[in-house]
Amino acid sequence: MVTAFDVNTNKLIEKTAAKLKEVSEIKAPEWSKFAKTGRHKERPPHRQDWWHIRAAAVLRTVYERGPIGVSKLRTKYGGRKKRNVKMAHFYKGSGNVLRKVLQQLEKAGFVKYEEKGVHKGRKITPKGRSFLDNVAKELAVK
Repeated sequence: MVTAFDVNTNKLIEKTAAKLKEVSEIKAPEWSKFAKTGRHKERPPHRQDWWHIRAAAVLRTVYERGPIGVSKLRTKYGGRKKRNVKMAHFYKGSGNVLRKVLQQLEKAGFVKYEEKGVHKGRKITPKGRSFLDNVAKELAVK
């Protein structure tokens, strides 16, 4: 059996994003055309389908590390900001983008909120796990 851990990550995210475009619950909001993905970025993403790419990447991250919250995801999707003459500094990614993506994934039934001891956050559901594993299986066949 092929899982999401057995295939190339970049190919998995691209293929998953293409499949997520068919899911009606996951769609980019109007403001996403103008939004940056974090404070460290200078401009919005160039790709038209960046929302689905981010949703696929978040789904894969929840699959790997769940339960995981918005704060940990902000750190994962953060980056280095150039500050002219001053030293570069790390800034977290956009919490609003990640929060909305998680809410859409939850609405689609791919993730759910769970508290496991001191760890709180979203965890992958059986539907989400099978969705990602089926995409990985399609990639492994090629």
